Amino acid sequence: MFRHILTLFKKDLLLELRQQYSFYGILLYIGATIFVLFMAIDGPESAVWNGLFWVIQLFICINAVAKSFMQESRGRMLYFYSVASPTAFVLSKLLFNSLLMILMSGLSLLLFTMFLGNPILKAGPFIGLVLLGGWSLSLVFSFLAAIAAKAQQNAAIMAVLGFPIIIPQLILLMRLSGAAFSPLLTIPVSTVLMLVALDALIILLAVILFPFLWKD
Repeated sequence: MFRHILTLFKKDLLLELRQQYSFYGILLYIGATIFVLFMAIDGPESAVWNGLFWVIQLFICINAVAKSFMQESRGRMLYFYSVASPTAFVLSKLLFNSLLMILMSGLSLLLFTMFLGNPILKAGPFIGLVLLGGWSLSLVFSFLAAIAAKAQQNAAIMAVLGFPIIIPQLILLMRLSGAAFSPLLTIPVSTVLMLVALDALIILLAVILFPFLWKD
């Protein structure tokens, strides 16, 4: 199964490298949004900086991840059905979307610090939370995209299912990362482990539930 996962991952990577318009479209969105914030806000406070950063991560994830299942045509899905297992297919999507979102999170953090200043006092823990947060957001929206791809109103399904799930996770990430802006606060390891456990639960749910969607 690992070979199938790797092959499907390479397929998504090659498609992204050949098309590129979606990748550059996301980069344009990141750059334009941060530039507008730079023009509108002069040196935001650390709490505002932190909140804006994670809200932008949310919309980056929607743009980057939501298309992953929706771009697969019915004929292509039938072909994948004949050559790979549903578990291998969904795990390859989760892997590709996770790496793509981690890359985008790193780029947006770099641009944020360039244009809006760097109020971060604990750079190492904050970068770790950014990578973990990008991974967490990508897992949730990849799972939701798999469900929404089977519905006709894809965008509506993503909004209805996604935001009640993602908002608590986003608030948790904001509160965790807020400690990186204060010399007195520490990031609670137990909360980070709880976030990792939630990510593992999402992967488990995707592996269990996706085969039922696959059959349809």
